[in-house]
Amino acid sequence: MTETNSTGKTGVQPRPVVGRLPKYAAGKPPVDVPGLESFKLSSNENPLGPVPAVLEVLRGAVDLHRYPDTSCTLLRNALSQFLDLPADDIVTGAGSLGALNQILAAFSGQNNDGVPDEVIYAWRSFEAYPICVGLAGATSVQVPVRADGGHDLDAMAAAVTDRTKVILLCTPNNPTGPALRSQETEDFIRRIPANVVIVIDEAYQEFVRAEDAVAGVELYRKYPNVMVLRTFSKAHGLAGLRVGYSISQPEITQYLRAAATPFAVSGIAEQAAIASLENYSQVVERVQSLVNERTRVVAGLKALGWAIPDAQGNFIWLDLGPNTQDFAAVALDHALSVRPFGDEGVRVTIGEVEANTRFLEICAAYTKEPRRS
Repeated sequence: MTETNSTGKTGVQPRPVVGRLPKYAAGKPPVDVPGLESFKLSSNENPLGPVPAVLEVLRGAVDLHRYPDTSCTLLRNALSQFLDLPADDIVTGAGSLGALNQILAAFSGQNNDGVPDEVIYAWRSFEAYPICVGLAGATSVQVPVRADGGHDLDAMAAAVTDRTKVILLCTPNNPTGPALRSQETEDFIRRIPANVVIVIDEAYQEFVRAEDAVAGVELYRKYPNVMVLRTFSKAHGLAGLRVGYSISQPEITQYLRAAATPFAVSGIAEQAAIASLENYSQVVERVQSLVNERTRVVAGLKALGWAIPDAQGNFIWLDLGPNTQDFAAVALDHALSVRPFGDEGVRVTIGEVEANTRFLEICAAYTKEPRRS
């Protein structure tokens, strides 16, 4: 018989791990400031939105009362042609985060003896990593990023134990910005036991312009324990539809399908993603316009004497340390919302031209520049 307290409520408690998890903090919207248009630069969204063909698909949606194809066959076939790899090597998920959760559910957690597996990732990196790892029942092993904001691959390799089951490589790293290089990544993979899953999270890969940046798909072809994460949320501007995918070889995908959430990607999201792929040249144009703005912002910051890490995503990182919250408050006073991370730094998404210009104006007037590496 269930015990009740004096108010008649049951004493329901979550698993202990839930109380230890950090809380995901989504980017806050800007506030209204008289005389200024407000802009949201606190979430890594594409301010240009999806291509026109996607909007036509959304306007024509008529089968919302039907369950989607849980295997996303049409999208996987489209991606197969687009990426020149087998459709069976693709497993879709609700954004790259949903695809990541499927990976963690399949390969990390608690063993029969109750001992948790370990998942290694750089820190600071994607804010959802510790949450996802904790909910999977595994233990996070966070390896500090280098002073330049990049992954310390030597330290990550040294952190591997016989309990390590998954390693997450975020490239470009969110929120600091640097992308992993091809040779250093392959050298790292060769140092890792073949039974450890290595996930190359490429949520922002379309924005990368570094000539020697790692190409996850090439490494997945060479190493059976390497997986790639991709999303339609960033470059394609479909963040609100939640469609992403992982790429891995058959010995891995068989387990991912068993762990996949049924119907995670809606039918309308699948159709929208296909339409975006069919009009990829327009996606490239939009991405390039944001990269051009990123170049302008970076040049403007350097002209001010500000030191920032190499920015290869659709955002830049300001290592403001104890001035983090102060800068975020100043930006908010100017109708810009940015993303502060405790007392570590501020991530600023590349947004509309006017928003980026105002951001540079704020930086020009701000006297507490970022710390230098």
